Amino acid sequence: MVNELQIAFNEIAEMRALPRDVVLEALQSALVSAYRRDSGASSAQAIEARIDPSTGRARIFVEKEVTDEIFSENTEVTLEKARFYNPEAEIGDMVMVQVEHTTKKFGRIAAQTAKQVILQKIREAERNAIYEEFAGKEGELIMSTVQSMNHSVVTLRLNERTEAILPRAQQIPGERYRPHEKLRIYLMEVKRGTKGPQIVASRSHRNMLRRLLEFEVPEIYNGQVEIKSIAREAGYRSKVAVTALQEGIDPVGACVGMRGIRIQNIVKELHDEKIDVIEWNDDAETFISKALSPARVTGVFLDDDVYNGRTAVVIVPDDQLSLAIGREGQNARLAAKLTGWRIDIKSVTETVTGALENMDLPPLDEVAVKYGSLVDDVTIIMQKKDEGKAIMPEDYNILGKFANLVERRLQKLRDDIRYEERQQIKAVRTTLPEALFSVPVDVLGLDESITNALKPFENVGEVMLSTLADERRLETALEGLSPEAVVEVQAALDELMEADVDFEDLIVEEAIDDVEVKANDVVEEEVEAEPVEEPEAEVEPVALMEEEPEEEDDEEILLDARGGIIIEDEPVEEVVQEEEESQADDLTMDDLVNSLEFDDGDVLYPATTPSRRRSADKRRRLVLDEETGEVVAKSRRQRSIDSDDWDDGES
Repeated sequence: MVNELQIAFNEIAEMRALPRDVVLEALQSALVSAYRRDSGASSAQAIEARIDPSTGRARIFVEKEVTDEIFSENTEVTLEKARFYNPEAEIGDMVMVQVEHTTKKFGRIAAQTAKQVILQKIREAERNAIYEEFAGKEGELIMSTVQSMNHSVVTLRLNERTEAILPRAQQIPGERYRPHEKLRIYLMEVKRGTKGPQIVASRSHRNMLRRLLEFEVPEIYNGQVEIKSIAREAGYRSKVAVTALQEGIDPVGACVGMRGIRIQNIVKELHDEKIDVIEWNDDAETFISKALSPARVTGVFLDDDVYNGRTAVVIVPDDQLSLAIGREGQNARLAAKLTGWRIDIKSVTETVTGALENMDLPPLDEVAVKYGSLVDDVTIIMQKKDEGKAIMPEDYNILGKFANLVERRLQKLRDDIRYEERQQIKAVRTTLPEALFSVPVDVLGLDESITNALKPFENVGEVMLSTLADERRLETALEGLSPEAVVEVQAALDELMEADVDFEDLIVEEAIDDVEVKANDVVEEEVEAEPVEEPEAEVEPVALMEEEPEEEDDEEILLDARGGIIIEDEPVEEVVQEEEESQADDLTMDDLVNSLEFDDGDVLYPATTPSRRRSADKRRRLVLDEETGEVVAKSRRQRSIDSDDWDDGES
């Protein structure tokens, strides 16, 4: 029996590729289960099985009570026999005693139970071993063999005991697979399942391209070249931004390789997918211009909006427009993913046409005065173009120069308005308790649909800040709900501010136990709010002035009383300054966005239509309290639905 057990033990450990201690534990558990089944022992009685791995000898120990008189040999033992296993045993103690029982005495049912337990334990051990092996390889490239296919999934064999699945969504479009074909895959996910670990592979994941570059380009693997970002549409086109971390290395040349051999190996592996390697640049304008390659770009103009995100207006020559956009917008879409900017591409002719139609509106009226000869040349060129006459390359250069001049003027105006918006948000924030920005939105007690719509604001302070600074953002978040949703949110905010609520206690009540200390520390540190800046104080926009590119016309940049920028062509006169200040007071970003309409619907120039913000200002406004010298946010409530009368009150 000893030899048979040793042989079986060694065969199981070798065939299943499991550690000997795992197989030994499985055999011991099987002996315990077989003994329970054969002797009818209860589950409360402790039973142990011990197998000597060197000799294969199996012994079974059973917990028994030490008594003077034996009534049941299965649960009781004499004091003399108990002291053989535990010399300090006394009457009433529980002692582990070896039983005179061998595996030959097991019946058929007990043997079948032992067999099932062994198979189950070994199966569980195999599953754990497979999971541990491939969980450490998650995110890596491995080789596999195509085993079977259907319309939704491809089954891959990783080794003799392990399989993985390649879902249709993770396959490269247009790629065909054949049985027994060797395939390199990206191990995307490894998770436990009822029938063993589930391994999900991918061929379309963007990190597969990253791993292939690391495999083919030694400079990337060694850390001399870094991959900054990847934008991929599997099977069609990808863009990769790289930068050199060591001087003297060309990052693009290292990725492409001599005669393109390195990048060609990756292209073949990805089913002839086109790959554009671009050098990363910390200057957003330069990076966006390179990201749109192979198209040539005339100019890039940035607009960092607080509410609507970052947008880049890109001007390209007419013959480069389709190339910059790409087939079905693919090139522009990949460039936007690569850079993180929303990209608006316009042709030179489109920009020039819109500018000529609005030369009498600010700020382009200054261009017509200062660059009159250039405007006349552009007008003549556009007339020749409309008549179908030949346009020389020099003429296109003039059009491109004029288009850049126009967009530069518009960018200055946008920057001024963005600066004013940030100053307004900063001023409004100082009027709100800092602890309010740690209170969750749930405390407002609104409907579940409204609460879910307000989740992007993260806290009550952000909701109130958006309501006071720019109600459009709140209206956008609640779009699709009932028209009264905005009113309900405003009423809940007013009720919260008017109620005598200790926001510090409110934060502690809503926080989890392990976050309570951190929440209290944040509130204690932010009890003293920063002093509110006086409206008359001059704020010098240093960062804005430093970011302004130097222009050829050497315009003089001055600061008005509100900290805004006034651009003058000639020495500043008092009358001109008053006109520009009145225009700056009346002009908002909505006016800029909603009025400059080209033939194709693009909006670029200041509007004469009223802004939506004016309707919001009827309900909320900032007022200077002359007694305290602080800026106070006040709400205006309509007395009745049919009345146009309003009541002012602090919010």
